[in-house]
Amino acid sequence: MTQQQYLEARQQALAYFEKAGIVLTEEEVEHFEVADFGLGDWRNVGLNLVTYVNTQRCCAKEMVLLPGQTCPQHTHVPFGDYPGKEETFRCRWGQVYLYVAGEPASPIRAQVPETGKDSYTVFHEIVLKPGQQYTLTPNTPHWFQGGPEGAVVSEFSTTSYDEYDVFNDPAIRRIPEIG
Repeated sequence: MTQQQYLEARQQALAYFEKAGIVLTEEEVEHFEVADFGLGDWRNVGLNLVTYVNTQRCCAKEMVLLPGQTCPQHTHVPFGDYPGKEETFRCRWGQVYLYVAGEPASPIRAQVPETGKDSYTVFHEIVLKPGQQYTLTPNTPHWFQGGPEGAVVSEFSTTSYDEYDVFNDPAIRRIPEIG
């Protein structure tokens, strides 16, 4: 992702925080993350987020998904003494489609992105609207997508180690690279 693409993506995502009435500090805006997962298809497979806190005990983030934008399937796996991340997603604005293992929805509301489409394997659908939340236990394969208007989602979790997330698509690089 180029610096110009990053700045444009950040502006689009920040507009969603305004819609949701979420105020960010200048420092939070400065450290805003736009993840394209190294696929060069940010508009379809991407995530926009700010991390409020990430300590040895807890983590809190705000995420923006544009309409149809997908955070690809991944798992927060255990490593060393860490059991994997437990996380709760709470929808603040719009709708988010969350997919986990279980009875698959037929049809699903999301559109599986063409980029890496064979790496999506869980299709039990949970639709979150404002005020609704869902908690994922550690080591749970999942993916999620913004609904027709997009979504603003709060994440509350145990410590986040994004660099250890395991994505089904081997082409994915979780940590953004901005050229």
